Amino acid sequence: MEEPIIPLSQTDTFIFGCHGEMACFNSCCRDLNQYLSPFDILRAKRHLGLSSAEFLSRFTRSHTGQESGLPVITLKTEPSSGFQCPFVRPEGCLIYESRPASCRLYPLARALCRSRDTGAMVEQYFLIREPHCRGFEAGRSWTVREWVEDQQVAICNEINDRMMDIISLKNRLMPGPLDLKSAQMFHLACYDTDGFREQLLETGALGPAAPSGDLLNRLRADDVALLNFAMDWVKETLFASA
Repeated sequence: MEEPIIPLSQTDTFIFGCHGEMACFNSCCRDLNQYLSPFDILRAKRHLGLSSAEFLSRFTRSHTGQESGLPVITLKTEPSSGFQCPFVRPEGCLIYESRPASCRLYPLARALCRSRDTGAMVEQYFLIREPHCRGFEAGRSWTVREWVEDQQVAICNEINDRMMDIISLKNRLMPGPLDLKSAQMFHLACYDTDGFREQLLETGALGPAAPSGDLLNRLRADDVALLNFAMDWVKETLFASA
């Protein structure tokens, strides 16, 4: 029996394809425990024309990660639907163009770890062969590198890796859960970015560290720039003095 999770290098190949005529179509969108990164939330809320607060309230749950001690966001699913993604429809994904990075990368998964020899972050890809998936039977051949490029995952990885750096820094300096105030600040900056923009940028609550001029104008208009600024702010505000 073939292993369900297979490590792959960038140049290793696999066969995969997916379309609406397949018997398993949408099966991978059920029985979910779907983690959402800050960038996943940003793209999805923008796709739906919602504020970050509205998106978080309607579609997500928050809890504290056992390993990170940080607020973690997951999609809100219901047992009555078989824990189905709230965005799946018979014809496919409602937010397909802005789907989460893990959905975009499927049937691959990506792990990131720090090299003991160099200290550099090293990525590893894995092929996930779930029993229900027929995509391995009728697709074309891809290398891992080709699939990552075709699915436009690079920008997701770049920003998500910044969050991994924050988690690593936090666990080195502040093991365990955050206090209530710090957890609220982390949630605001990383997940409720519209709220962060309003409360900390527009009101000047950042004090002397508040951005001004061209940078402030950019943060008001550019959600990705705002998220990158917010993650830097989290590192400097919550963890720099630990």
